[in-house]
Amino acid sequence: MAKSFFTSESVTEGHPDKMCDQIADSVLDNILEKDEAARVACEVAITQGLVHIMGEITTSCYVDISAITRNVIHSIGYNDPCSGFDSRSCAIITSINSQSPDIAVGVNTSQEAKRGSKDPCDAIGAGDQGIMFGFACDETPEFMPMPIVYANNLARRLAEIRKNGILPYLLPDGKTQVTVEYENGVPLRVDAIVISAQHREGIDPNIIRHDIIKHNIEAVIPSKYLDNHTKIHINPTGRFVIGGPMADTGLTGRKLIVDTYGGYARHGGGAFSGKDLTKLDRSGAYAARWVAKSIVASGFAKKCEVQLAYAIGIARPVSILIETFNTSTISESQILKIVKKFFDLRPFMIIKQLSLGKPLYHKFSAYGHMGRTDLNPPWENFINLKI
Repeated sequence: MAKSFFTSESVTEGHPDKMCDQIADSVLDNILEKDEAARVACEVAITQGLVHIMGEITTSCYVDISAITRNVIHSIGYNDPCSGFDSRSCAIITSINSQSPDIAVGVNTSQEAKRGSKDPCDAIGAGDQGIMFGFACDETPEFMPMPIVYANNLARRLAEIRKNGILPYLLPDGKTQVTVEYENGVPLRVDAIVISAQHREGIDPNIIRHDIIKHNIEAVIPSKYLDNHTKIHINPTGRFVIGGPMADTGLTGRKLIVDTYGGYARHGGGAFSGKDLTKLDRSGAYAARWVAKSIVASGFAKKCEVQLAYAIGIARPVSILIETFNTSTISESQILKIVKKFFDLRPFMIIKQLSLGKPLYHKFSAYGHMGRTDLNPPWENFINLKI
């Protein structure tokens, strides 16, 4: 019997990188609420006492970026100087320009339209060149790899037990890590769990360990995957008081693997948060997940990875690759034909079919964009494919 181990990590909403993602996506949502046609590429950096929002935004509406930023930071829980960052007193700098006309010319009118295509679905081109990956597998109800599902759920639970007062000594920053043992590619047990949870000064590490095992791990990980050999590490250094932007600079897009599949599948070069849906880094990744999940849910494979590639200003993908890791019930060339029959992967159609012009992105900017059956995003609603 072939055994292997795979590990994925996640972070809480109070991690500096995730703070930046949430601010960027909140700016995007507030703009999309007033202007679905806006072009947004918002980047955020955060450090001790300072938030810098920058990027390229073209829109007909006005939003108060400073107020949005303070609201996000406050909702995360950084509203007390004891936590190392305060939404009320931090400095906020904005450096916003409009989208480059050299980019806009390719997005506004695709090469296909310029060559005479009358198809309205050819109206807009890809916002940039790039590659995107989507993945799905049948090892969890979410059609996601088990390690990242549990890592994200543990991180989200840390925030829940902090905010609802179960463990009021917790502070917003935190990280989780889960190692799953596989046997012949099937999850067998959880081999190791690592949780680093920011806390107030003066809390006994033994109390923290007991509480997190009881209120987090045992609430998230099914008992059938835990045994006497499962290794549990809670705040391995013994102390995690200084956290958040006081301890580490944050940047948008620096938790790509947390956002997707925990390293279990390949990842394209682009981040998600702060980008409108003409940016295929985002919409293409959602579409690839939609395709991959549909393939697995329809029974054509136990695992599936989909790669899409685009060229700036061109509507149709320049390539589509299907990889099933020798788990498919039909050939990959047959699956590709089915994909081309059921899915239109031009930017206009991705945005339309998945209703991506709506302001829904802030809630996905922590704890993963994929497998979020708790939020039921359009890209998780698979198509039942037929030969």
